[in-house]
Amino acid sequence: MTIRFYDLVGSDPARPFSPHCWKVHMALTHKALDFERIPVCFTQIPALEGGVFKTLPAITNCKETVSDSMAIAVYLKDKFSDRGSHLFHGEGGVALSRFVEAWTNTQLHMWIRNWALLDILEMLSQKDQAYFRISRETRYGKPLEEIVAGRETTVPELLAKLEPFRAMLASQPFLGGKEPAFADYIVFGAFQWLRVCSGLHMIPASEPVLDWVNRMLDLHDGLARSVSEASA
Repeated sequence: MTIRFYDLVGSDPARPFSPHCWKVHMALTHKALDFERIPVCFTQIPALEGGVFKTLPAITNCKETVSDSMAIAVYLKDKFSDRGSHLFHGEGGVALSRFVEAWTNTQLHMWIRNWALLDILEMLSQKDQAYFRISRETRYGKPLEEIVAGRETTVPELLAKLEPFRAMLASQPFLGGKEPAFADYIVFGAFQWLRVCSGLHMIPASEPVLDWVNRMLDLHDGLARSVSEASA
């Protein structure tokens, strides 16, 4: 049975944007697995698989269901150890990836959220727009417009957050070393989220991290590059 991969989308099913779903999409391809990608909107999630999923990404494989990008990656490592390239380099790689995930979620995702909330809203269907606005404004305690106000002034903050990653890239092409690992897909998910929803125009062309982004976009026959960047 082919793996079913539930991928979060807006009104255009060909423009998936979720950073967590992108991690899984890249991981499934990295492992050379056959899978069926199923585009799902926010308000469709409660009806999936009898309501077992609260958020995406999620996969089903035969009678097994897994949600959460890290849990899915570990599942793929254990279940398909003989397929494709390794996502981790042993258990130490799993532990290190959890740190990378924590750094990405607390540093990059927080900044991207504050930049892209209204851009994400525009990508959604009318029904999903209502859900998204109410749920996010309840979560953050203020209107979306107030959250993104003055976002252009925060670009130096993003560039400062990239310094550890920039320093690492001075000595190796990927977080995984010579080849990408799941840790790379974690960070790349954040940049692909920003790229698809808002574009990367706010990052200077001279930024070394963009070279890494382009290497990631070229992976797997240009899988991520096949979804075009949002216009400025």
